[in-house]
Order: sequence, then structure tokens, then C-alpha cells
Amino acid sequence: MAVMEATLPRRIITTPTAGPLGALVLACVFFALNSDQFLTGGNFSLIIQQVMVVGTLAIGQTLIILTGGIDLSNGAIMAFGGIVMTKLAVTSGLPPLLAIAAGIAVCAAFGLANGMLVTKISLPPFIVTLGMLNVVFALTHIYSEDQTVTDLPPALTILGQTFKLGGTNVTYGSLLTILLFLFFAYVLGQTAWGRHVYALGNSQEVARLTGIRTQRLTISVYTIAGLVYGLAALLLVSRTGVGDPQAGQTDNLDSITAVVLGGTSLFGGRGLVLGTLIGALIVGVFRNGLQLMGVPSIYQTLITGILVILAVTVDQLSRRRTR
Repeated sequence: MAVMEATLPRRIITTPTAGPLGALVLACVFFALNSDQFLTGGNFSLIIQQVMVVGTLAIGQTLIILTGGIDLSNGAIMAFGGIVMTKLAVTSGLPPLLAIAAGIAVCAAFGLANGMLVTKISLPPFIVTLGMLNVVFALTHIYSEDQTVTDLPPALTILGQTFKLGGTNVTYGSLLTILLFLFFAYVLGQTAWGRHVYALGNSQEVARLTGIRTQRLTISVYTIAGLVYGLAALLLVSRTGVGDPQAGQTDNLDSITAVVLGGTSLFGGRGLVLGTLIGALIVGVFRNGLQLMGVPSIYQTLITGILVILAVTVDQLSRRRTR
């Protein structure tokens, strides 16, 4: 019994999310002491709204990084999905639900293409998704003719509407983002598919020798990630109320930042999707808190970069200790 009591705190401390959660709590305490506006329901609701799009993108990014890959194209894919949804609904007159489905399907198709290129041609994920980033970016501007799509039907913006929760306005999109995190936390932690994703990230060769169809699994990961990017596109459209061809240009890096700060290893095989949620919140809290303190935005970017370097350094040191 004493042994169990002794090891329980150690297990809590050594979980991948312990460090990020501690950093989030410390950041909240710091900004609460330096700004009277920080600890308000409205401000926390705003933080969640600000991170819901990048946070959703980061779910797909987490799936891919867990396999040992990376996706530089997710922001561009999201932007293209948003343009497809809005143009089909507004310009082509397609029923809004079909337009949404088409936009999500297009994003999933780009994810499938990434997965096929990585597995069937054995190209590095970095190169594949860097190339796809440029392809999708160009297609977005060609298809949109560099025009922002406005006057959207209500079905495309409903997730941007709010409801009261304890006197605080909360968007339906924020609720969807949290549900997506909980869903993928269950999938990764409680299903055979999730266990296979971790096994693939730890060692592709060992995973193959144990009977896991690694190519099929990798393709499914990239495809599901693409589908999640489509949901992020819908959240983006709902939040902004327009289809913007300029959207998502830095969201690929922001999503990687959220994953890294959440304790997921860039080398694959280790991490939790709920850690990614914490990582996204860390970025949101820092940017919100520094803004409330009147710190220029360039310093917000500087501090975010320092946090990423520290997180990767901790991950690298942790890997060396376990060898």
C-alpha cells in the first residue's frame, strides 16, 4: 500500500501532460496577478474561441506526429476547404449542408493524397506536405479568384453563435472543439487503431512485424487528419463569417506549436491529444495575457518561439534518459 502511495505522485509527475498542465496553471496565475480582466468568464470564453480553430487543426497534426510524421499543409488545406464550402453555397447555390460536406470531403481527399505519397512512393512527410502546402495554396487562390466570399447562409455560421453557460457566452464551435478532443482521446487511448498509431510511431518495422498493416494505417491517419482539417475549416468560416483565401497561412506552424507544447514527441510514439489541447490553451493564454498587459504582439511571437524550443529540448533530454 505504501509503495502504491509512493508511486502514484511519481506517475502523475511523469505523465506527458504534467509539465504542460503545470505551465498552463503558472501562466494563468501570473496573468491573473497582472491583469484584473484575465480571471473573467468572458475572457476565458474569448481564449477558447481564439484557439478553437488552431486547436482543431492540432488534433489532426497530433495524429500525424504520433506516427513520426509532420504536416505542413494543414492550414492551406483548411483554407481551401473553407473556400469550397462558401463558394458552393453562395456562388453555386448548393444547399449549405451539401456544401459543408463537399468542403470536408475535399480536405479528407488532400489528406488521403498526402498519405498515399508518403506510403506508396516512400517520400518523407516533410517534403510531401511542404509540396502540398504550395499546391493547395495556389488552388485556393485560383478557385477563389482572390475574392473573399461573403453573405453566407446561416447554416455555415451557426457554430459561431453563442449560448449562455453560467452567465458567460460560449460559442457552439468551442463546444464542438472540446468534444473532438474528447473523442480522439478515447480513440487513441481505448481502441486498437489508437494503439497501432502509437506502435507505428515507436517503430514502423516492429509494428509491421507484429502484423500491423503499416501502410494502410498511415493512409488512414492522414485521411482522418484531413477530415479534421475540414471541420476546422467549418469552424473558421463560422468564426469569421466569410470564406477567406488568405486564411490559415501560419496555422500550420501554430498547430505544431500546440502539439509540441502539449508534450507530444516530434519523434513519434509518445503523447496525448488532451496534451495538445493544453498546448493550444498555453499559446492562447500567453497571447491573451500579454495583450491585456499591453505587450506588443512581436514579443508574443518571441515568447511562443522560446516556449517551443524549451519544449523540444525537454523532449530530447527525456528521450536520452530513457535510452
